[in-house]
Amino acid sequence: MNFEKKLLIGMIHLKPLPGSYLYDGDLDGIVEAALKDAKTLEKAGFDAVMVENFGDVPFPKYADKITVAAFTAVAKAVRDETSLPLGINVLRNDGIAAYSIAYAVKADFMRVNVLSGVAYTDQGIIEGIAHELARLRKLLPSRVQVFADVHVKHAVHFGDFEDSLRDTVERGLADAVVISGKSTGKPVDVGKLALAKRISPVPVIVGSGTTYDNLLELWKHADGFIVGTWIKRDGRVEHEVSLERARKLVELAKNLRI
Repeated sequence: MNFEKKLLIGMIHLKPLPGSYLYDGDLDGIVEAALKDAKTLEKAGFDAVMVENFGDVPFPKYADKITVAAFTAVAKAVRDETSLPLGINVLRNDGIAAYSIAYAVKADFMRVNVLSGVAYTDQGIIEGIAHELARLRKLLPSRVQVFADVHVKHAVHFGDFEDSLRDTVERGLADAVVISGKSTGKPVDVGKLALAKRISPVPVIVGSGTTYDNLLELWKHADGFIVGTWIKRDGRVEHEVSLERARKLVELAKNLRI
């Protein structure tokens, strides 16, 4: 990914996939919904999209094989039918699956929630996978960049934020870092974001809570913005992407780039 300009990355939140508790048996419907959101984001002028198995609650730490297979089919459809750079995130912390899918469909980047350190989450204690991911990237070199969370949302963290960021980049080999609020749709702590931008040698991305109303405040502290909840119809994460809301955010970003 090229961060010469600040990027808007739109989320494609997948409906429950095969292997998840809430899967309804309609894989074609999942693909259709994902494609609709992807094409809406492309039409609105977003810079990239990221696909995530958001509907697979309760999340396992690592995705089942059938889930990975279905995710790959959906991601391939998005890759084939849109022109935007594509990212992959496999919840809860399956960076190996994310890289594997990204490699198979020729995606551009992936996100991993805990690359370095540990996090206390609703899935229990999640440990970093930096070594395993680095080994896979060495075995299967590609253009796929690793975007790694620092103090990921929906989790409790015991380490110092600055130390965690440095570990994620220097010892975890992240290509970019993601800074989020406490949970999906919640705004980021601007103080932490500003600190990350000041000390990080790699691009800094806002991972949650970006809206039309706070983009101006966040703009100077980040290189990219992963946007999901606000661009959905009525600002509700479970709804489809709204072309009107997505375009409104894109137009604001264009004005801020001037």
